[in-house]
Amino acid sequence: MLPFARGCDKVLALWGEPIMELDIDALGEDVGLFDAIRTCRHIRRLKPDPVPKALIRKVCEAGTFAPSGGNRQPWLFVAVMDPERRRFIAERYREAFMSYIEPARQAARAPDYPDAKRRNMNAAIYLAEHLHEAPVHLFVAGWKRRGEAQVQALYPAIQNVLLACRAVGLGASLTSVHRAFGEEIDEFLGLSEATPSCALLPIGWPKGRYGQPPRASVDEKLFFDRVEGVDLTARERRADAPR
Repeated sequence: MLPFARGCDKVLALWGEPIMELDIDALGEDVGLFDAIRTCRHIRRLKPDPVPKALIRKVCEAGTFAPSGGNRQPWLFVAVMDPERRRFIAERYREAFMSYIEPARQAARAPDYPDAKRRNMNAAIYLAEHLHEAPVHLFVAGWKRRGEAQVQALYPAIQNVLLACRAVGLGASLTSVHRAFGEEIDEFLGLSEATPSCALLPIGWPKGRYGQPPRASVDEKLFFDRVEGVDLTARERRADAPR
C-alpha cells in the first residue's frame, strides 16, 4: 500500500483535479534492501500520469549517496518533464533505436527465436514508440576528470536511483540509446562537453508489476581465488549460450 497523508504532494489527477495524496517522506522507507535488489527489473511500459517533482527529488537523492573516488560526486541529474521537450527527445531516441533494433527484429522472424528474447525486444520497442508519454526523462550526466567521463561513479548512482524507484513504486529502466544524438541532446539539456550525459532513465507509474527476473545461479558466476572450469576465450558470452 502507498502511504497517504494530508498536506503531502498531490500525484494523480482526474480531469485536472487531484484524487490522492502521497506521503513522499514515508514512501518506500519500509522496503527491504534485498527485496528491492531482487525485484528491481526494468519496467518499460509506463503510464502517462504525472509524477511529483518531490518524488523525483527523493529518488535522485538516493543517487547522491553512491560512492565516488575522492568523494568527488560528479553526477548531475536532469529531469525532463515538459511534454514538448520530452517529444523532442523521444523523436531522436526513436530514430536511433529503430535503426539499432532492426537486426534483432529480422532475427525474431525465425520460428525458433527464444520467447524471452522476443518479449524483451517487444518491451524495448514499446518504450521507443511511447517514450514521449513517459512523464519523466531522467538524464544522468557528470563532470569529466582528466578528460574522461567518470562513469565508474555515475553507474552506482544510477543503480541507487533505480532501486529507489523500485522502493517508491515507480517504474524505470536504463538506456543509453540517446547517445547516438549525444551532443545535440546534451546541448538541449544545458549540459556541456565537460558534463556529458551517460544514461537516460524513463520514469513513471508502471503498467506492469515488479517481480524477480530470471537469473543464472550465483554459483555459476562466483569464483574464489581463480577462475577455473569456464571457457573465457570467446569475445563475449552469447545471450542464448547454455547455462
